[in-house]
Amino acid sequence: MNNPRIIVALDFPNKKQALEFASRLDKNLCRIKVGKELFTIAGPQLIEQLMVYGFEIFLDLKYHDIPNTVAGACRAASELGVWMINVHALGGKKMLIAAQEALATKKTKLIAVTLLTSLNKSDLHEIGLHEEPIDIVQRLALLASNCGLDGVVCSAMEAQQLRKIIKKDFCLVTPGIRLPNSNANDQTRIATPQEAIRNGADYLVIGRPITQSPDPLLSLQQLNHEIEAVSNTVITDLEI
Repeated sequence: MNNPRIIVALDFPNKKQALEFASRLDKNLCRIKVGKELFTIAGPQLIEQLMVYGFEIFLDLKYHDIPNTVAGACRAASELGVWMINVHALGGKKMLIAAQEALATKKTKLIAVTLLTSLNKSDLHEIGLHEEPIDIVQRLALLASNCGLDGVVCSAMEAQQLRKIIKKDFCLVTPGIRLPNSNANDQTRIATPQEAIRNGADYLVIGRPITQSPDPLLSLQQLNHEIEAVSNTVITDLEI
């Protein structure tokens, strides 16, 4: 698979467990996401070891600071050779442009977080955002696009609407993926893999359905098969 659409969230408490689990996966069937907890514990050395395994890495650190600081952090992350990094769109236009310019000559993709999938309407009201979540996500996605970023993180619930207003090559990365009848855990705006693909997501961040599976590789193979089947259906529908 030249462009695997599943990004496995490597949410483990230490480097040993993370590497042991990654060794059970197939680099041709997925990419790997390393987040704040694991990166804080294991550092850049973990990224280097995962790349030795052949994985492309999404370094999910969600930078949000003054423009110069974020630009420097993005530049440093890209020098690790990672496939993708992200920033918070709520950091504003100047910060987004600074981050994009820091990567102008790099191969690393830069995407922006719109709203965390753990937030619902009540949570947004508490921090002074009184619009509907979809309206906030659309505004932030358009801002990221206008600033030259490669895409955004959004829930599958918003992907369908974004596809109507955003350019085709703007990638949508969707977390909060759960299998039918599975526990939502700490996510609120969730969807199944099939729903996310039908709604226009390019990449699916999947954690527990794979990392807690008794046979992670088999689960990964099955999920890829389901995604491919849905993708083919979507292409056929567009051609009709």
